[in-house]
Amino acid sequence: MISFRCKPFYELTAPQLYSIMALRQEVFVVEQNCAYLDADGKDLKGYHLTGYDDDGKLVAYARLLPKGVSYENFVSIGRIATSPAIRGTGAGQQLMKECLSSMDLIFPGESIKISGQSYLRNFYESFGFVVSGDEYLEDDIPHLPMVR
Repeated sequence: MISFRCKPFYELTAPQLYSIMALRQEVFVVEQNCAYLDADGKDLKGYHLTGYDDDGKLVAYARLLPKGVSYENFVSIGRIATSPAIRGTGAGQQLMKECLSSMDLIFPGESIKISGQSYLRNFYESFGFVVSGDEYLEDDIPHLPMVR
């Protein structure tokens, strides 16, 4: 069972932020072999959805951003990550449901834009996202712009 919490950046404790950065690095830098600047300045403006297992370990995460931070006319969800240890358990679906619920509370009525990895197209489409442009490479991984 995953327990979710959503907080703005300024409410995160140092240990919570450390866990977030560690999970993001484990997934994006190590597992996906992407060298990129994770501390991009957007964290300060966003909300951080964290999912903890029964032992209190961070196993799921997403960054929720207001309009104008990643996209001029859209709120957005990014840095969507689940720990490799819980993949295949439905945790990704749980995370996306929590993302959408949190977005509805924080940014009611807003259209959401994501940069989804192309191989996850069907996954994101199952949550109402539609492709809104051409495929492109981000950190050498094919991505699609998608809007809900």
